[in-house]
Amino acid sequence: MTELSAAERFAAAQSRASHPLTAAFAASQRFELDPFQLEGCASLEEGRSVLVAAPTGAGKTIVGEFAIHLAMLTSRDKAFYTTPMKALSNQKFRELTEVYGPENVGLLTGDTNINGNARIVVMTTEVLRNMLYAGSSALRDLRFVVMDEVHYLADRFRGAVWEEVIIHLPESVRLVSLSATVSNAEEFGDWLDTVRGETDIIVSETRPVPLEQHVLVRGDLLPLFDDRAGVAAAQVNQELLRIRSGGGPGHDRKRYGQQARRDADAHRRPHRHGTKQLRSGNARRLERIDRPEVVDLLGRANLLPAIFFIFSRAGCDGAVQQVRRSGLRLTDADERRAIREIVEERTRNLPDEDLAVLGFWEWRENLERGVAAHHAGLLPAFKEIVEELFRRKLVKVVFATETLALGINMPARTVVLEKLEKFNGEARVAITSGEYTQLTGRAGRRGIDVEGHAVVQWSESMDPQAVAALASRRTYPLNSSFRPTYNMAVNLIDQFGRARAREILESSFAQFQADRSVVGLAREVRAAEESLAGYREAMTCDRGDYAEYAQLRQEVSELEKLGRKDANASRATRDERTRRIQSLRRRLQHHPCHSCPERESHARWAERYLKLSKRVERMRGQISSRTGTVARVFDRVVDVLSELDYVARDDDGRTMLTASGRRMRRIYGERDLLVAESLRTGIWDRLDAPSLAALVCALVYEPRRDEAGVGERGLPRGAFRTALTATEDLWQRLDDLERDHHLPGSTPPAPGLSQAMHSWARGSILDRVLTEADMAAGDFVRWAKQTIDLLDQLSLVADAPLATTARTALDAVRRGIVAYAGV
Repeated sequence: MTELSAAERFAAAQSRASHPLTAAFAASQRFELDPFQLEGCASLEEGRSVLVAAPTGAGKTIVGEFAIHLAMLTSRDKAFYTTPMKALSNQKFRELTEVYGPENVGLLTGDTNINGNARIVVMTTEVLRNMLYAGSSALRDLRFVVMDEVHYLADRFRGAVWEEVIIHLPESVRLVSLSATVSNAEEFGDWLDTVRGETDIIVSETRPVPLEQHVLVRGDLLPLFDDRAGVAAAQVNQELLRIRSGGGPGHDRKRYGQQARRDADAHRRPHRHGTKQLRSGNARRLERIDRPEVVDLLGRANLLPAIFFIFSRAGCDGAVQQVRRSGLRLTDADERRAIREIVEERTRNLPDEDLAVLGFWEWRENLERGVAAHHAGLLPAFKEIVEELFRRKLVKVVFATETLALGINMPARTVVLEKLEKFNGEARVAITSGEYTQLTGRAGRRGIDVEGHAVVQWSESMDPQAVAALASRRTYPLNSSFRPTYNMAVNLIDQFGRARAREILESSFAQFQADRSVVGLAREVRAAEESLAGYREAMTCDRGDYAEYAQLRQEVSELEKLGRKDANASRATRDERTRRIQSLRRRLQHHPCHSCPERESHARWAERYLKLSKRVERMRGQISSRTGTVARVFDRVVDVLSELDYVARDDDGRTMLTASGRRMRRIYGERDLLVAESLRTGIWDRLDAPSLAALVCALVYEPRRDEAGVGERGLPRGAFRTALTATEDLWQRLDDLERDHHLPGSTPPAPGLSQAMHSWARGSILDRVLTEADMAAGDFVRWAKQTIDLLDQLSLVADAPLATTARTALDAVRRGIVAYAGV
């Protein structure tokens, strides 16, 4: 460790003396805290909120953990820890329980309620939003809220929830916002300072574990950057450029690990697993080596454990099968025994018949080989087991979709990217620099690895310069996706009244960003107006109004230009245009400025004046369209609510909630208006529990783009079909109404999973239900949990007997693998 100078020792001692709680907390950690972590903790100790933006794996959550530590130093204070995903909430719940004990830590994720009145509660952000609107008693004594992965605020589907929470938290609550490195952290921090009070902005772009970038060209790991220039200079390795241009691999390769060097010749020869020979001297046509060989190569180069990011579930499962068929085994006998014990302990409550349907025994055998897949199609319990085994270094290779990169604590020594493009639902698109940073951020385990490794596999279409640009650019902008919803509108009107609600919405980050752009435009307009004044003075004519004369000249010029372009116009149109031009010319000739000897000199200034005037008008239009955009959308939402009688004006002209509006306060989700109207009109009242579950499923389910529509033959019979038809008709009327008010509307109900959910709620076996659903168990569990969430809301807000039916349906769906899939 480098010896500190006398000045540095004095500064450190002063810091410890001025921030004793931070110093004590830092001393209790397993590793020495980085400067940005100490700075964040010190800010909290001084009573300020903080925004911490740092790379994935840098350890920014330690600042959030310090906030919890501060709360627990008192006898009553509470701390909430929010995450964007249930998997993250589950993981943080387990970690905090180990530190503070089960009696002090709770978990609220919509479908899971454990110790909700604890002093430390981990929850999804939506749960906290709902608590704020409901005025929950659990908010009493709340001192800190940690918002992990706060850059989710940019998510176009769920991002608004983060802004709602930030705006509505009591002023006394200190906010700890933890973000990936974003390029506009200062802007976001300025907004937080505006709406939350004193907020320190702490940005770190330093990875605690340096990241080495490589390109895997057949059996060779070539550095992406020239060592002599470094990553900062983004100087691409000349060897890669020669390969790209067709020169073929050279002989001066830098390889990793002595063993990898010894095996160089072996890797150039054909392998058992199907590596094909070079087809020509053109290196861009080099065949990829098979995945088992890549795993073997990384193992011999001491680069395991590794995560392979493959942007498809089928690809992940197929990769595991490839490794299995190759006979590759990455574990010893003791590790296999430990894996089996953990797996059996975590799955002992699942019946054997369900395990058989889930392919459990083959899955367990793959785990015992040290290999696993990780994607949304896996049963949540299976994903949690994979995560635990990987963290314990028992599983050495995970083939994962990009969802693994979203905050789950699964660091690896190496991250492998097989491709640099993915399917976004419509087309194959290149991954962004932000996505590349998020994915490769998993590489490098603090306290274990000296460096992490990112490996990109060579392909025919690869451009090393483009890869270098992805790898060297670390940041991406954070842009608001905030928009008012019906539920938000009724809650704001109920608490604050319509006028104050508009003011609150004007304080959103969305409007803050719009206003920032307006400030820039306004500055341009002011500068342009100064120039216009100068042009106006330069074209001043002592004989008359030259601006008026110039306008006539411009009209003549534009009509003549239009005549040349529109040669095929009708004779009547051409004649009218000619008469107009002749009239304008006569006016020009009679204008006092026409005889001015300085006419053409004035004209040059007038041309600039008119051109800049048009630009100024465009900018003023942009300012007008951006100012108050959020409040204007809010007004349209309220107009729809007013037309449907969810809000009304009292005798004093104030906007108030009706009985239907008060019920809507507790209906959350994309379908808030459709659900509220369905309850009000009673179209679901005759449904039994399985049919209600099936119908609610049609409201939450989002089919894949390639999924064919479901005909009536594939749906439950009887009351369900009548209620579905009525719900679809109601959706159509609401969609028309929204579009009439210039709102975007919504997608129709999707009953593609309704038959399977109906069968599940009637008690059918898992095998039959998954066959009807035609989907993976993990997907079915996810949609079942969203169905449960909406049924739970109905059980609380619907009138009897529908509320009772909703509770019965909820219990019928929450069974088997759906019930087990929580913590």
